[in-house]
Order: sequence, then C-alpha cells, then structure tokens
Amino acid sequence: MFRLWGKIFRDNRLISDYVYENDDIDITRTAKVFDGLESICKEFDLSVPIWLENNISEFKRVDKTRFNADSFIDHIDFDYLEIHVIEE
Repeated sequence: MFRLWGKIFRDNRLISDYVYENDDIDITRTAKVFDGLESICKEFDLSVPIWLENNISEFKRVDKTRFNADSFIDHIDFDYLEIHVIEE
C-alpha cells in the first residue's frame, strides 16, 4: 500500500491534512506520487504546485518536500504544503 500524506501549515501549525492511498501494483512509484499530489491538491481545492529543483532533490533524499508560495501559480493563504511518503 502506497500512502502519501499531504499537510497544510500556517504559522508553524498544522491546518489540515489528507492521506492519499493507492494499492495498484501496476503503476510506478513516480506515477503514484504525481497522482497523490494531484489528489491532495483536489482535496484542498488548490492548483497543483510546480516541482522546483529543491523539491525534487529533497524528495529524492527523504521522501518528503515542502511547496511554498514560489511553487504555486495562484495565491495561497498558508505558509506551505508538505507531502510525505508514509508507507510503501
């Protein structure tokens, strides 16, 4: 079971969270991450953020990254969106 945890923070406090689950063994891990991020953003009514170079390198190292205002095209009313792989 693949699980991706999406969390929204404002002023270093957790505002809301959502866990995306996918048990389809026929798709790649990368596809699950992108699908999970899209599902998390849909749940929070956000546009999908842009993966910047620091997001990619951080996610490769620790299976976790933060998307701040620079990653979003639209204005956001929180500090950052964090995604974290919690189970594979």
